[in-house]
Amino acid sequence: MDTPLDQAAPVNQVTLEVDSPERMQELGRRLAGLLRPGDLVMLTGELGAGKTTLTRGLGEGLGVRGAVTSPTFVIARVHPSLSGGPALVHVDAYRLGGGLDEMEDLDLDVSLPDSVVVVEWGDGKVEELTDDRLHVFIHRVVGDTDDDRRTLVLNGIGARWAAADLALT
Repeated sequence: MDTPLDQAAPVNQVTLEVDSPERMQELGRRLAGLLRPGDLVMLTGELGAGKTTLTRGLGEGLGVRGAVTSPTFVIARVHPSLSGGPALVHVDAYRLGGGLDEMEDLDLDVSLPDSVVVVEWGDGKVEELTDDRLHVFIHRVVGDTDDDRRTLVLNGIGARWAAADLALT
C-alpha cells in the first residue's frame, strides 16, 4: 500500500472490504448518511480503484440531480440536491499540477460551507481547505486481473470525524 501524502494524523480510522462495484456503490450510499454541508472527502486510489463508483453511491445517498460520472475532462461537476440537502461538488484533480493555488479557480473554498465536496486525486492539493476531512484510500489488486475486491481505509481527520461511525454500522 502506498504511503499517503496527507500527513495529518487521523483521529478515527476504519478499514473496510468490498468485493464488487455494487458493494462499493452501496458503501457510498451508507457513507452519505454521515455527510453534511462543509464536509470534504478526499479519495485516493489507482486508476480503476473505484473512486467514481464510490462517489456515485454518495450522490445517490445524498439525493442529488444528475448522473455522477468522472469529471476528468471538466475538472469539477456540481450536482444540486433534489431534497433540500447539500449539493455534491465532485472534483477530479488528476490533471491539475499542484497546490491549492491552481485549484482556486474552482472556488472550492466558496462551495465547501454549503456542499459536500469530493475530490479524487486531491493529495497534496486540497488539504489546506479545512482541518476536518475524510480521506478514503482505496486499494485494489494490481495487474491483469478481474478481481473486484477492494480494501478501503477511511481516515477521519479533525474534530468533525472523531466520533463518527466510520464502520457504517
